[in-house]
Amino acid sequence: MFRVADKRTRQVASPSEPGFLTARVDDYHVRRKVELWQGRHPLQGRTPRPGDIKVRSNDYLCLAGHPHVIESEIAALRAGGHGDAVSRVWVHHERDITREFEQRVAALMRAEDCVVCASGYTANVGLIQSFATRGAPVFLDMKAHISLHEGVVSAGARPVLFRHNDPQSLDRMLAQNGPGLVCVDALYSTDGDLAPLAELVEVCERHGAALVVDETHSFGAQGPDGAGLVVAAGLAERVHFRTVGLSKAVASRGGLVVSSRRNIEYFRYEALPTIFSTSVMQHEVAGFDAVLDIFEREDWRRDKLHANHAYLKQGLDALGYNVSASKTQIIALEPGDIRQATTLRDALEKRGVFGAIFFPPATPDKRCIIRFTVNCGLSRRELDRILEVCDEIREEVGMAEWRSTKRKPASQANPLEVAPKSGNAQRRLGRSRILNGWLHNGQFDGKAGADIHLRAARNRTAGVLNNHPAE
Repeated sequence: MFRVADKRTRQVASPSEPGFLTARVDDYHVRRKVELWQGRHPLQGRTPRPGDIKVRSNDYLCLAGHPHVIESEIAALRAGGHGDAVSRVWVHHERDITREFEQRVAALMRAEDCVVCASGYTANVGLIQSFATRGAPVFLDMKAHISLHEGVVSAGARPVLFRHNDPQSLDRMLAQNGPGLVCVDALYSTDGDLAPLAELVEVCERHGAALVVDETHSFGAQGPDGAGLVVAAGLAERVHFRTVGLSKAVASRGGLVVSSRRNIEYFRYEALPTIFSTSVMQHEVAGFDAVLDIFEREDWRRDKLHANHAYLKQGLDALGYNVSASKTQIIALEPGDIRQATTLRDALEKRGVFGAIFFPPATPDKRCIIRFTVNCGLSRRELDRILEVCDEIREEVGMAEWRSTKRKPASQANPLEVAPKSGNAQRRLGRSRILNGWLHNGQFDGKAGADIHLRAARNRTAGVLNNHPAE
């Protein structure tokens, strides 16, 4: 009989490491953890307690525990277990649950076909690896998701960066380099701003380029029945590829590529991450399919999501925070460097508000953020508490001295500057204005920070992406 050794008697051992490996890991443990982060990784904050408010989940529509989703997954698991546990390339029959889901997604997104991938990351990597030729230019918005950059590496293509949300910059890059794939996010995950899709389509068509739009943060949350921003803009027939990560509004794991039948068939047998990965399990796909039911039946979730976003953004704006970039459920507070960001994070968490800290390589060095991701389940009381906390901590975190605050246009100036000088009276007046939905309409187009972002994007891609510069 096979006997399992007593775990208490097992010896733990590590081999001696070669110098190159030690040096690589020391860069983390010594230079970053000790010298830059004072001994604690920036992601190691407090643990939320019961009653704390969490605005860091991507479950925008609060579907992770929805009974219809859970029951659908359980039924599929009981009926078929984990399925065949093979690569998707071996599954060809049209009545397969995954194939039926793919066809349903294609119809929702006004496309000919769709393929399910192991994740949104592998969907993007596989797409670029499959469709970009070696040495050919691939044009990336400098804030495009890192998985698109990894796809360029996998393809051996040549990355060309263009300024964030700047169709004119893309136009110049295409004129200089010739046509290729153009990669953007529909909704950007750090600031919550939207790609100018109509203008980008015009530029791509003028130069014979093919547009790739990552709809990860917009699928389910934006557009009719959650079909995304491409459909909402009426551009489904003019965008060549769309990708989706199913870890946001779908609140699961997996990815999608949406395109023509011809392109999807090619992708299935060409994309290395799809060929060499086991397919998503059938009970997970049953959950995806149940989520589509909710997308179609429960519009109120999107309505509440957008209302909560508008309320929180208006309140933060009234407090003097520069949140002008946010157009959707993502709101970023930008304190500056990693030290300022951890100070802000700690001040929020000490008062029971948990956002998500972003720092290099996800952001430039001086533009670290705390991201609030709004969801449809937040109550007005919880939103008001977030605003009260953000009011209380402004002096503690030095908000008035943040570079983002100083970039805020005069029309968005802190309303408390004209309030009575008494601290308590000033605080009460400011809060009453916030809770009554006092709104400032000023906008910030981001031009002042374009060079900073561009340099940071160049630095992130140096060495990894052969250091091909943007303009």
